[in-house]
Amino acid sequence: MEDVKNTTSVAEENDTLDIAQILRVLWRKAWLIVTAGVLAAVLFFSYSFFLVTPKYAASVQLYVNNTVSVGSFSTSVLSAARDLVKTYIGILNTRTTLEKVIEESGVDYTYAELRGMISASAVDETEIFRITVQSTDPREAAKIANTIADILPDRVADIIDGCSVRVVDKAVVSNNKVSPNVTKNTAIGFLLGVFAACAIIVVIFLLDDTIYSEEFLLHTYDIPVLAKIPNLLEDEKDRYGYKKHYSSSVETGEGRELK
Repeated sequence: MEDVKNTTSVAEENDTLDIAQILRVLWRKAWLIVTAGVLAAVLFFSYSFFLVTPKYAASVQLYVNNTVSVGSFSTSVLSAARDLVKTYIGILNTRTTLEKVIEESGVDYTYAELRGMISASAVDETEIFRITVQSTDPREAAKIANTIADILPDRVADIIDGCSVRVVDKAVVSNNKVSPNVTKNTAIGFLLGVFAACAIIVVIFLLDDTIYSEEFLLHTYDIPVLAKIPNLLEDEKDRYGYKKHYSSSVETGEGRELK
């Protein structure tokens, strides 16, 4: 039991040491991590700004009118009206409705393509719902949205008895881009670059089995270090003076091989 406890204690110390070593390695490579983040941010910025076609949005707001319950404003009635919003959105996304929108607006899209350009949702859980159209042309987006506002009320009246849709607000042309979000994409690029650099550095560190110091042996194997052999040929300040002396001896012929 005591050996098991000692082994567990050593393992915990090793884990702590590994984390500390990883943090030190990351700190020493901070310049590389930041550089990778900046390069990735520049790449994402360039892609978003120069290569991605910007999109514009136009929205219409419609009101769900339940004529069966006119004059009644109970909670159940309002809840029923909000539930009808989902039904109206379902009618909007049908092939028949969208093909009629394509015909009336004169746009050159398939039913599936147009459906991908349209989104709809309730406004703050009210009986009003908003339909938004995104397009690479701001005028086209507004034209499609207003065509939907003209067609959908008649479609709903034909399908659901006692219910109707009224237009609250029509779409206007907006030149404000809704996508791509260059700032957001640049930030994401920077974070991905930093993460990728950190991951690569950590993997290289964990795969490196080189022993750099006696502290590593002490903490990893829990055995004493009896001696440390210095690198007599290292360049750092020629602190042993061996490399310079050995090289000059070889040049003058004074160095001899020991046998």
